[in-house]
Amino acid sequence: MNRPYRIDAVLFDFDGTLTRPGAIDFRNIRSRIGCPADMLILEYIQSLEDESERLQAMSVVHTAEMEAAGNSLANEGAERVLRDLKAMGVKIGIITRNSRAAIDRSLENFTLVDTSYFDLVISRDDPPAPKPSPDGIFHAADMLGVDVGEILLVGDVIFDIEAAVNAGSLSAFITNGDVQPVPDGADFSVHCLEELLPIVKMGRPLKGGKLPQELLDDFLSEFAFSDPAVLNWPGIGEDTAAVDVGGEEVIVVTSDPITFATDAIGEYAVLVNGNDIVTSGGTPRWFLTTLLFPVNTTASEIRCVMAELASVCKRASVTLCGGHTEITDGVSRTIVNGMMIGTVQRERFLDKKSMQPGDQILLTKGVAIEGTALIAREFGKQLLDQGVDERTIERAQTFLSRISVLEEGRIAAASEGVTALHDITEGGIATALEEFSIAGGFSIEVQVDQIPLLPETEAVCAPFGINPLGLIGSGGLLICCRPSGLRRLQDELESAGIMAAVIGSVTDGEPGIVARDGLTEVAWPRFDVDEITRLFT
Repeated sequence: MNRPYRIDAVLFDFDGTLTRPGAIDFRNIRSRIGCPADMLILEYIQSLEDESERLQAMSVVHTAEMEAAGNSLANEGAERVLRDLKAMGVKIGIITRNSRAAIDRSLENFTLVDTSYFDLVISRDDPPAPKPSPDGIFHAADMLGVDVGEILLVGDVIFDIEAAVNAGSLSAFITNGDVQPVPDGADFSVHCLEELLPIVKMGRPLKGGKLPQELLDDFLSEFAFSDPAVLNWPGIGEDTAAVDVGGEEVIVVTSDPITFATDAIGEYAVLVNGNDIVTSGGTPRWFLTTLLFPVNTTASEIRCVMAELASVCKRASVTLCGGHTEITDGVSRTIVNGMMIGTVQRERFLDKKSMQPGDQILLTKGVAIEGTALIAREFGKQLLDQGVDERTIERAQTFLSRISVLEEGRIAAASEGVTALHDITEGGIATALEEFSIAGGFSIEVQVDQIPLLPETEAVCAPFGINPLGLIGSGGLLICCRPSGLRRLQDELESAGIMAAVIGSVTDGEPGIVARDGLTEVAWPRFDVDEITRLFT
């Protein structure tokens, strides 16, 4: 699976799953009771109007089941798997269309387990409707005290998978070594029961401490390392990364943690750190990261974050070359702390102290791009409850794809007349402009009415009373440009499909912001903490 998951309980189908397939002849049963090929046996019997016919048909089924139960044997590896799942702390159960009597009789042929070994047994004699109805899975979740989404149902026929899909639980289809199509909706496909163990292990909560070596080794084996400038690749026991920069004259280094996002956290980490490198005129080249996960995180959740990091790095032409992974009770949610290393030729290095009075200040895209995506992705249900249109929320969620400023940064850095760049992060554009002014050593006059506020941003901020000017804004790039180069820069950005608005200018005064709405001077807001913290606290 390419998404994280957790497994607290495993429910097994019985015939052909825990027992070897072929013990019962369903075709013969169908023939004897007149069940059509396109109907399930139990459902056909229930459809019979005559009670005596129903009783006779059920008698045929019961007799065939009990005869098969007497001859059935444990499926290959079944008892070892059940033992190992118990050792992992996983609750195990049976959910079957068989009768309880047939289950008990079949288990007499097992060597190590009987009915009492299971935390739960649900047969057709119990109240929940049989599979493919999800009722039995919901009942199991209540009885076992687990979330239905954290149950794995294992079965060998399509209605096992359908039941899991209907319930919203995980599912694994067992082929028993046969070549056969895997039903739509199955999360996993296994040839034998023993192949379940690594799947379940990936869904079990991890204890505090370093990521276990065998998991780290597995995860790193999925990465493709090819950058010849990196002399030693990430691996067990490798605590540093050596990089040969050759003829590059300047190395640029930055570090930023991602603490608010839970969804797409790897994407945020790479792009936010890459944005910082771009503001120096440099090219992001190498990325190192410390990953901190709460205790009880599953291995699959960690793998998904690491795989996402690798994927985004590849897309951004950045090499993921080292880091550290730890499970710790020191954090309550996942934190990715990234360090990006880039290079730039000395003559192309952009220093904010190069800005001068008269320079124009441009903003690309708009304010609070990252914050808009965060709110929409993390608080979508609350927005719906507040009456925000679902399509607006979906559009806002796609703002995640806009948080990189690599393209506009590359264009601006190569454009004559650009003197300084600054990306917008915590504290939003209000804080970023103040930082820009202080770093440059001059006052900045801002035209508040010219600052672009996208409708999706306004829509997701309003229900929570959030001021977009103080909301985390990766994706918007502040560009300081000489008036002589302004038109050419705007044309280059427009040709690349990047919106940019002139929102102010550098003035000869002490560092700070002078804000105007039209001709009227207005107060410029200040934020001690980013507006997003109000939602997370």
